[in-house]
Amino acid sequence: MLQSLMKKMPLLLSLSLLGTVSPFPLFAQLVRESTAPPQQITPQDKNAASQSPPGKKRISQEVQITGEELWLDSGIDIQAGEHVLINATGKLRYADAKDDNGPDGLPRGFKDLLRILPFNDSGRGALIGRIGDKDTAQPFLIGALRDVVAPVSGRLSIGINEAGDDTGAGTYVVRIEVYTREGGNNRVVAKQVNSVPGIDKNLFAKIPRRVSDKDGNPGDMVNFLILGSEAAMQRVFTTAGWVKVDADVRGTVLHGILGSLSKESYLTMPMSQLYLFGRPQDYGWAHAEPISVVRSRNHLRIWKAPEQVKGETLWIGAATHDIGFERDERNNGITHKIDPDVDLERDYVEKTLTSTGLVAEASHFLPENPLKEAKTATGGTFHSNGQVLILKLDQSAADSSPN
Repeated sequence: MLQSLMKKMPLLLSLSLLGTVSPFPLFAQLVRESTAPPQQITPQDKNAASQSPPGKKRISQEVQITGEELWLDSGIDIQAGEHVLINATGKLRYADAKDDNGPDGLPRGFKDLLRILPFNDSGRGALIGRIGDKDTAQPFLIGALRDVVAPVSGRLSIGINEAGDDTGAGTYVVRIEVYTREGGNNRVVAKQVNSVPGIDKNLFAKIPRRVSDKDGNPGDMVNFLILGSEAAMQRVFTTAGWVKVDADVRGTVLHGILGSLSKESYLTMPMSQLYLFGRPQDYGWAHAEPISVVRSRNHLRIWKAPEQVKGETLWIGAATHDIGFERDERNNGITHKIDPDVDLERDYVEKTLTSTGLVAEASHFLPENPLKEAKTATGGTFHSNGQVLILKLDQSAADSSPN
């Protein structure tokens, strides 16, 4: 099979360049038919996590979740910066599995290509959690034991890492302890402000309202700005579950060959180059479920601005949501169709990034003569209320380490 796929690589490369499905992540995953089991908790980890986290215990509660429940509301509201210590026991059994599995889940395998899991970096049946809005909160692995610091305030939910039509039989018993943030890592809750110093009409007079293709055809609108260092910018996107997109097809080949079975392999399909300040994007980021990324993904491009604002690096971004395909009016080819309501994607960027606890301030600015309706470089239409999102990152975003 491997030799057959290798012979077809030139054809697959051609299809990729024409804008059809990128074959390389799938190629890599076909080669690697199984991956290592989910990360196991070592005795040292158990000893470390069994020690009481810093702060005072304010909640101790036990809940049960069955294999037929995707998510369970724990009824516990968590405050940003609090430690949540979770222990889980029990077994699940899936009809097609050889053995029972515990809260760490099953080893990932070839068939996981066909499954869309809430947390695609771990195995089927693993115990997972999330804090906050179900539409934007990033699921995290709990497994048999986890001490996590809450990035934001919100309701704690626990879940089973499985597809809705592929439930397991059995029950996990989950012990949840919440410790106040005294002595712990405090997290920032994004403050909504009316304005950000240095972001004014004089600045916007220097920023193009739209990006363009290589021939200068105007395209997506500039709909968000970020203030913060390069390291902080990368960290906030990564923490929010956005994946850095390969710059070109060759990058996709390399990444696909080295990649494993995860949604990242799908999301890193190349993003076409658009231009601002006379150069293509410095970064491309994507956020989506696996498989469906071919036709639908949240994605954005970001450029480093030529000047700083109050001594801070300024990043200019254009975010859109792919929802299907349409005809490219420039060449009659096929291209992605974006959701014409681009404000929804701007709001999605705000929700996902502020959910990390790494955004200090959030605001919206309405430039003079705001852009409210236009066409993309490929001919598709879009509309907006004209507001531009402004996010000021917390200074610790570049230095703190993930939990």
